[in-house]
Amino acid sequence: MSEFSFNQQELCDLATQVLEQAASQGATACDVDVSEGYGQNISVRLGEVETIEYNRDKGVGVTVYLGQQKGHASSSDFSAAAIKDTVKAALAIARFTAADSFAGLPDADRLATSFPDFDLYHPWDLSVEGAIALATECEDAARDVDARISNSEGASVSTGASRFVYANSLGFMGAECSSRYSLSAAVIAEDESGMQRDYWYSSARSYLDLDSAVAVGQRAGERSLRRLGARRVKTGEYPVLFEAPVASGLIGAFVQAVSGSSLYRKSSFLPDSLGTSVFAPCVSIAEDPFLKKGMSSGAFDAEGVATVARDVVSQGVLNGYFLSSYSARKLGMSTTGNAGGSHNLLVASTHTFAQLLAELGTGLFVTELLGHGTNMVTGDYSRGAAGFWVENGVIQYAVEEITIAGNLRDIFKDIVGIGDDSQRWSSRKVGSILVSKMTVAGE
Repeated sequence: MSEFSFNQQELCDLATQVLEQAASQGATACDVDVSEGYGQNISVRLGEVETIEYNRDKGVGVTVYLGQQKGHASSSDFSAAAIKDTVKAALAIARFTAADSFAGLPDADRLATSFPDFDLYHPWDLSVEGAIALATECEDAARDVDARISNSEGASVSTGASRFVYANSLGFMGAECSSRYSLSAAVIAEDESGMQRDYWYSSARSYLDLDSAVAVGQRAGERSLRRLGARRVKTGEYPVLFEAPVASGLIGAFVQAVSGSSLYRKSSFLPDSLGTSVFAPCVSIAEDPFLKKGMSSGAFDAEGVATVARDVVSQGVLNGYFLSSYSARKLGMSTTGNAGGSHNLLVASTHTFAQLLAELGTGLFVTELLGHGTNMVTGDYSRGAAGFWVENGVIQYAVEEITIAGNLRDIFKDIVGIGDDSQRWSSRKVGSILVSKMTVAGE
């Protein structure tokens, strides 16, 4: 696809135009984000092109304040008349909104003043024909792994890039431009025991950092094949090893529990946990917004506040929440530069994957989770699962149709090791996580 329709200066000029309109229409404060993105997604199945999708979009979002009354409106029309009407609509909403004493722009002294280049944008002039060839190569590699791979859900190549400008009436203006590419395949293996499906993918800011199409396809094929002959295990309490891709979900639940909106709404199983042990002592988590090519890198958050590198968890102890200016005010605290979410999270490893398997001994290795059985208020956790049964540190056979359960507070405290096998393309870089005991429901 072609490049952006607007350059960065044009987006900055548009943001300035919005701020000027807001001031002239009586807003006491305003912030605006202007964005543009484009991309394409190509998928093939059984050697035939299945979908060719293009996307190109743009938008402007305006938030205005009348004192502490807030209104928001958005538009995909960048014309001067549309900008004027969008600001007018936001102000109309603000006039009928109750004042909120915690609402408003961030404190001016917290706004970012330095804007390093994190190497997030890498254009890729990939033609449709080139993408089809890449997806076909990926699927062929998956299907060629073994004759028992009888069917395919296809392979896909996705490319995309976006740029945005955020500005507010405190004088802040910041811009970012980024790209993201992915390559994936999902295939079905079959034998006398039945059919099994699995997948694999690779994602990166630069296409040069993607795993090869053959490597992704082979991994997808191997993962499907190894699940053949799956059975259930007897119900009991066992140690559980979460494979890195699913272990990331445990860290995601932690982030949600200690994020401002969950805390001030009292919808978290970790209230008032600052300075306390929320994980086992082997767990340390750092947040680094400044990683080159990072999936969640940035000099400022969604409201222009400067991001900071910090140790969120040190040897199990929680050092900081994830707060925006609004949630921080609600909690009587200061923003942590996390409006819009967490930045790159790095969970320190303690073991190799082989060591974790040995430490597991006899128990369950989980490679897939099903359903959404997590109660963020109580911490109760119950998920359908599939994976492998392990004995004496050696994988024995595939397992399916089971449920694993516990409470996240206990699960976090029962972590005994974290692997060094984190996915390099994830914004939560965590390896496989070994939990000493969970309830496994099977036969």
